[in-house]
Amino acid sequence: MPINILMPALSPTMTEGNLAKWHKKPGDKVSAGDVIAEIETDKATMEVEAVDEGTLGEIKVPEGTQGVKVNDVIAVLLGDGESSGAAPAPKPAAAPAPAPAAPAAAPQAAAPAAKPMAASPTSVAPDSRIFVSPLARRMAEQAGVNLGSLKGSGPGGRIVKADIEAAVSGGAPKTAAAAPGPAPKPTPAAHVEMPGMPAYDELPNNNIRKVVARRLTESKQQAPHFYLSIDCRIDALLKLRADLNTRAEKDGVKLSVNDLVIKAAAIALRKVPAANASYTEAAIRRYRTVDISVAVAIPDGLITPIVKNADLKGLAQISSEMKDLATRARAGKLKPEEFQGGTFSISNLGMYGIREFAAVINPPQGAILAVGAGEQRPVVKDGALAIATVMTVTLSVDHRVVDGAVGAEYLAAFKMLVEDPMSMML
Repeated sequence: MPINILMPALSPTMTEGNLAKWHKKPGDKVSAGDVIAEIETDKATMEVEAVDEGTLGEIKVPEGTQGVKVNDVIAVLLGDGESSGAAPAPKPAAAPAPAPAAPAAAPQAAAPAAKPMAASPTSVAPDSRIFVSPLARRMAEQAGVNLGSLKGSGPGGRIVKADIEAAVSGGAPKTAAAAPGPAPKPTPAAHVEMPGMPAYDELPNNNIRKVVARRLTESKQQAPHFYLSIDCRIDALLKLRADLNTRAEKDGVKLSVNDLVIKAAAIALRKVPAANASYTEAAIRRYRTVDISVAVAIPDGLITPIVKNADLKGLAQISSEMKDLATRARAGKLKPEEFQGGTFSISNLGMYGIREFAAVINPPQGAILAVGAGEQRPVVKDGALAIATVMTVTLSVDHRVVDGAVGAEYLAAFKMLVEDPMSMML
């Protein structure tokens, strides 16, 4: 009996995703564990493995389709001896597309019917349906392409992104510029063109960018931020790093300043557990483990892989884990549990020469530490002017869960550990 392959939920919060790529095509043999597709979630592009064996029959959702709901049928797997009459997609209703069908009601095709070409065999009758993906519909509206003039190349004749791109490049008939009746509702991406606007390129927002934008907006709107900054002299920390790297060079270990910052931030949380917390309407959650989320820039946005139990790990282990997490984050290969969760965040822009900045809290966490560059500055030492390497850090705090005194206590603990780094070894 044919087995439906469903859109998987690759994280607890995932409700939809983009079908980025198919690794198998209809007729290919599939074994359990084979990678059959790539799904773009709200954080990364992840591989989907088959759980059954058989032959891939009909692909119901073509690659490149956006906004595929979790548990929607994306393909059919056939057993031995089974054939799929739906594989060549001769049936008009083979592609179950209830979501796109509803908005593609008859009024959408009514405007082109008023043209002289309405009697053409390729025109669409007023009571017919146009099967079109949500992305293709938005692209058609923005480009002014008449959907009724197109023949879809997707399953069941569905119009997909590639059809719109081909229509735009090939000069397909445009929709009437001044059709009578109510104007179509603008899509969320619509904006008013102002006279004199310079030329620009539009880069469509992927799921990662959309989710980051939504979460950070929610964070600034819902979490009352306040900020505390402190200067840390890091000459002793830099010396310790150099000494440890010399000793561990033969083992291939090379510590970064960020590795020591992660360790210091974690131990400070252990000393001030009230800062290792988040807010809920019912209660304040104080976490039993210290799991540090570290902001990593990736081509599509930002992701925060987690060093779990960072307060209990040695510097070499933190360094090794961080290198591995950052590499796989940029390749989109992190597992959901490796970037979801975390109890406290660090964002380090020191390598870009940024002296000081304030980061946005990563919800539902209660705080994030923004780390600036270490630079030589004049300081007063023992009543005399001297030069020291100083690093400014800024703690962004959710005032609902962490009070000012707790934030100050945490920064004092962090400063002490950074300026006396040997204490981290105890």
